[in-house]
Amino acid sequence: MTKELVYLVQTDTTAGFLSADDKKLATIKQRPKNQKILQTVDSFKTLKQNTRVPKKFKNLVRRSSNTTFIYPNKEAFRVVDKNSNHHKIMKKFKKIYSTSANKTGENFDLDFALKSCDVIIEDKNNFICSKSSQIIKLTPTKLQYIR
Repeated sequence: MTKELVYLVQTDTTAGFLSADDKKLATIKQRPKNQKILQTVDSFKTLKQNTRVPKKFKNLVRRSSNTTFIYPNKEAFRVVDKNSNHHKIMKKFKKIYSTSANKTGENFDLDFALKSCDVIIEDKNNFICSKSSQIIKLTPTKLQYIR
């Protein structure tokens, strides 16, 4: 598995694309290249290496599942649950960009997803489009619900 490729996988939240190249994902999704894409990480240890969680919200972050947090450094991260099938893939990458497998503003289209990726990683449940992760923006003293 190499990070330069675009992978179509069933993530812990919905069918999605994974890649180390956020510009490549932006091109596939037809969205502005300067729009940030969230990163998924395999553990809190990896999260700690990439950002600082405000002390006030450490318990919230640790206890949340399927939630993306935008941290004070303007980076967005979601820690993948160790019990999900997606975690097995994440252990190989540690940290990788992740986005839903659809064009920006459109619903999931399996044909589009299959044509747009380099590698398909399919499990026994195939690909399902479910509710995307909740997004919460954190500052050192307050939080704001984005989605």
